[in-house]
Amino acid sequence: MLKSLLLAKAKEELEQEIVDKEEEKERYLNERVPPLRTSGMSLRELQELCQELHAKIDVVDEERYDIEAKVIHNTREIQDLNMKVFDLRGKFKRPNLRRVRVSADAILRSLLGSKHKVSMDLRANLKSVKKEDTEKERPVEVGDWRKNVEAMSGMEGRKKMFDAAKTAPPQ
Repeated sequence: MLKSLLLAKAKEELEQEIVDKEEEKERYLNERVPPLRTSGMSLRELQELCQELHAKIDVVDEERYDIEAKVIHNTREIQDLNMKVFDLRGKFKRPNLRRVRVSADAILRSLLGSKHKVSMDLRANLKSVKKEDTEKERPVEVGDWRKNVEAMSGMEGRKKMFDAAKTAPPQ
């Protein structure tokens, strides 16, 4: 509710500001440029009026040119000062980088040029691994697990495990 009221008030003020600018523009133009009354003037008077208007246009053009030159000079000075600030800070503007998706073939072509003619299959060089069935090789002892825990506890159990590993046939 408060937000909508603030937006409504801002909209009204913006509209009022636009109207005020238009009125100020009209007032300024009426003050600086009086309406021309050319009716009833002779040819000589019209020529003098045109010369006066031409002289005023020249003055306005000179002022406009001077202002444009000042603006360009100030813009360049601002850019130079910004560059000095960046130099003093040691920071420079970094360009925005974009991601480029390039295949392995394209990379090799760009590096090797015309030497690279064959497409490279990266999976061809991989080592093949056979999955061994480990469950079939190990004999599974079925028994009471409590007896196994009691037998293997303590130092004697560790010795039995060590001895069993020595006597086991190599695989």
